[in-house]
Amino acid sequence: MNNELLQHTLAASRQLVTLDDATINRILIDTASALLTRQAEVLAANVEDLSRMDPANPKYDRLKLTEERLAGIAGDMKNVASLPSPLGKLLSETTRPNGMVIRKMTVPFGVIGVIFESRPDALVQIASLCIKSGNCIILKGGSEAKHTNRALFDVIYDACIKAGLPEHFAVLIEDRAEIGELLKCHDYVDLLIPRGSNQFVQYIMENSKIPVMGHADGICHVYVDGAASIEKAIPIIIDSKTQ
Repeated sequence: MNNELLQHTLAASRQLVTLDDATINRILIDTASALLTRQAEVLAANVEDLSRMDPANPKYDRLKLTEERLAGIAGDMKNVASLPSPLGKLLSETTRPNGMVIRKMTVPFGVIGVIFESRPDALVQIASLCIKSGNCIILKGGSEAKHTNRALFDVIYDACIKAGLPEHFAVLIEDRAEIGELLKCHDYVDLLIPRGSNQFVQYIMENSKIPVMGHADGICHVYVDGAASIEKAIPIIIDSKTQ
């Protein structure tokens, strides 16, 4: 990782937090429109990624973008803009015996690094939520979606800068080797969110001083309503427990 670039991203996080929610919402809406305006280059990049993958691979359909899917992704970004701001919420208030009032408020983390799987919609979702919550972002997607992620990132970055976000508010990592360097950047990154196998998440947690929002193996439950078709429910239960 380029420390100078991360210094710029950290500085951008101090600017981003000064923008009001109306400005953030406008930026998200303008960016969603840009995804549709520049859909040809995004879809062309996606075709390039798909050409390197066997159509029989279960990841193929997850990676594939169409005009309809891209429209849905842009719609999701607009939906994030319509959500109430998560910032500035008073969570608790305590008055100390000496009269000092202590308030717990919701504020941005600052710079968030997210390592995610090969789903193009994930990049847009992560960017949308980080921008909405006033955070700068460092993104590392799966190599299978390398060209698609680059195209989506370029559209989002260009549109956000044009709409008023500070330069360097977002960084895209494309080399897997840079993950190891990212883990050492505790002076510039405030939170890491790895999405992947439990083994991968544990590796991230054990090899970085940066706080990690990780996860362990979950407990998955299937609820079957009394009015449900047992014939349909049994194959679903078996499939969900044997994958």
